[in-house]
Order: sequence, then C-alpha cells, then structure tokens
Amino acid sequence: MAIIAIVGRPNVGKSTLFNRISKSSRALVDDLPGVTRDRNYAPSVWDEKSFTLVDTGGFISKDDSFFDGHTREQIFYALEEADILLFVADAKTGLHPEDPVLFDILRKTSKPVFFAVNKVDGREQKNLMDEFYSLGIEKLYPISSAHGFGIGELLSDILELVPEPFSPEQEAEEEDVSEVRISILGRPNVGKSTLVNKILGAPRVIVSPIPGTTRDAVDTPIERAGRKYLLIDTAGIRKKGKTREKLEKVSIMKALHSIDKSHVCMILVDASEGAADQDLHIAGYIHDRSRACIIGINKWDILEPDSKAAKNFIEDIKYRFRFTPYAPILPISALTGKGVRKIMPTVDQVFEQYNRRVTTGILNRALQDALEAHEPPLVRGRRLKFFYATQASVRPPTFVIFCNYPESIHFSYERFLTNRFREAFGLDKTPIRLIFRGRQRTEEDRPRAERRIRRAPEKGRKHGQKK
Repeated sequence: MAIIAIVGRPNVGKSTLFNRISKSSRALVDDLPGVTRDRNYAPSVWDEKSFTLVDTGGFISKDDSFFDGHTREQIFYALEEADILLFVADAKTGLHPEDPVLFDILRKTSKPVFFAVNKVDGREQKNLMDEFYSLGIEKLYPISSAHGFGIGELLSDILELVPEPFSPEQEAEEEDVSEVRISILGRPNVGKSTLVNKILGAPRVIVSPIPGTTRDAVDTPIERAGRKYLLIDTAGIRKKGKTREKLEKVSIMKALHSIDKSHVCMILVDASEGAADQDLHIAGYIHDRSRACIIGINKWDILEPDSKAAKNFIEDIKYRFRFTPYAPILPISALTGKGVRKIMPTVDQVFEQYNRRVTTGILNRALQDALEAHEPPLVRGRRLKFFYATQASVRPPTFVIFCNYPESIHFSYERFLTNRFREAFGLDKTPIRLIFRGRQRTEEDRPRAERRIRRAPEKGRKHGQKK
C-alpha cells in the first residue's frame, strides 16, 4: 500500500487529522505541543482505496533538546519511507519561520507534496491562509481536522496518486493471512522501546533514560518467514497513585487498550530491580483478558549466567508469577541483543498453542481419562457427573464441559481438569478457559424423592381428583 506521511510543526493538528482520516483514536491529542514523538501508523481506506497513514512528531529545526533532536530523526525516517507527503500548517498562527525550513526539506525529496492549512473552520476564514502562498505553492488546501472541513477534497486529490484497490481474489488472499499482534508492556524505563528497536534492527522509536519517553502505543507491522506481525510499543504503566498528569493517564489507558487488541503480550521485568508489585498487576490485566503471555527479564547481562543469583532470580519470578504458569520466561538484554533472537520463535510457539483446535473425540477421551484418574467429588450428596465436552473457540482455547451441577464445581477440581488438558493437548504455553454448563435434566437424572413429588399431581388428575 502507498504510505502517506503527515508532517508539520508542533501543535498544528497533525494527530487530529491522522485520527480523522484513519477513523481511529490511535494518536494522542492534546493542546500541549510535542505530544507525538514517534511515528504512528494506521491502515486507512478512503474512496475504496487502501493506504498507510503515518503521523509524525512536530518539526523543530534549531532546538537541541534531547526529544526534539530524536523527533527530527523520526521525521526523516518517515520522509524516506513515504510515497506521498502531506505538509500541515496552522492558519491561526499564520506562516511560521519553521514552515519554510521544513517545506524546503520536503521539496528536496522529489516526492509529491500536498500543502494543507489547518484550523480553517469554514469558507469565510479562507483569508487566513493567504500568506502561505509566499512559499510558491500552486494549490493550498484549507481544512479543519477537528470539524472535517475540506478533508474530502484534499484526500480525493491525494488518492489520484494511489494505485487502484486489489481485485476481490487478491483481497481474499490478504484476509487469509493471519497477523500476530504483540504488545510490549512494563513499568516505565524497563527497556521496552530499546527492545522494539533491537527486534526491528532499526531505531523505530525514541529511546532515552527518562521515564515516560514513549506516550503513544506505537504500532509497527513486520514480516518474517512469510508471517505477518504487528509489534506494539506501549507507554510505561505506573501505579494509579503515582499517575497525576492527564497526558500520562491517557498514555496508560492506551497501553492497557493494547492488551485487548493483542494476541501475545510480553511483560518486561527489570533484572536490576526484580519483579515489582506493578509487574504483577500488569500480568493480572493480561491474565484477566485471557491473552497469551511471555515474561521477558531485561538487563540480564548484569547477572552472571548459570550463577546461583541468576537461578534464584528465575525461581523468584516463577513463584511471583505463579498465577500465569503457562507464560515462558526469557532472560534477555535489549541493549546487547543477548537472547533477543529467541523472542520471535517463542511468540510463534505461544501463538500456535493460543490458536489451536482439538477435535471433539480427542477432547472427550481426555476428559474421560481425567475423570478416571480423579473421581469427581460429591455435590449435595450426589456424585458430580460430567457428560461431554466441546471446544467453543480459540485465542485462547475455550472448552465447554456439560455437567449436572455446574455452579458447584470447586476451583481446585477446575484446576485439575485444566492441568490434565494442558498435558493431553500440549497446551503448556497458553491460557485455557473452561466453561461449565448444565444440560436439561431428564426424568432419570432427578432424585427419587423429587420424582415422586412431581408425579403425585399427575396421578391425582388421572383419577379425576382436583389438583
């Protein structure tokens, strides 16, 4: 698909325009300049044409601060990979000294450039954009990202340069290709962005020792060995009591939202600090949403391999994360790259189990073996009966088991069945859901005393007696 990059100074409305065109809320929006730092991607469709939209940080040419310098680098990466450039300026502030500097850079790329003047809320305000003609631009597009004014005309002209949509056969082939979505989660400054860049082999996101550097949940599509992945770098998740700024709260909400849209979530734990309570809270979010999970121990290079301290550390992680016994533990170093090559093969193994189906015959044989190995307990003075099981869905594997008293099954027996299914089907790296349901009881299922009570009125009516 064609790649369209949105560029401009800080706070001109690029992210608002990005969200409107992509019909999403992927990019953070705030009145504070400099909210966007990394590139943000979104697949978009307009007039039945598909393209990839890229949001970039605000361009500042002379500021030497850490984030402004790295944001400029991200903008230049976006310029290199884009097919079409969309330059956005601000009608309310007028022509700014930074606008000609950035526009000269764009013209040197020899790529198609469209110039939009944002914050023009109606046709009567078009006079606000007159001074931008001094840049030597033939056509300006007055738009309002907030209200949608002028965006249709702008996109119609841009999309004349975008190829025609795929044929139905090609689209069907695209739909058949699965995309594994992977979120990298953890507390601030545990190395999430460094790890993403190491996996990609390129500086995709800004890395700094300052906690809170990443604000958006940054999506990066990649392809390896014919399989497509979406790698999601997220903001660091702190305790609620320590989160005071509005922008940070929104960033954390987007990080938690990334769990919902992911197949596999990787929690990064800092080896220099050990597993904190907040790491367990994040794992709890993942477990409650039944997502596959990998625990990455970052900064592992500070420990001696095969030392007693390293072994004790692993045992402590297993104990503290014992409510997610299916999560593989990977010691890595995002800085040096040690152990990073194991991540994607582990993701493949986890996703294969997360997406696995079991035939009904094999499932019920495993259920019968489990019942013979450990007889169900008594419930209300009667034996708990399991009739049959079926798999309802995948991601995660979800099994529905029909029994006579579903509401009375003790969690310990549910855990026993879960472990037996893990062993029988090789599902040691994925969460499993068991759902217990009752079936409509036949007359023979009812207790004898209850059958006598139910039959008595029928017997009376048969002899002409009143009910």
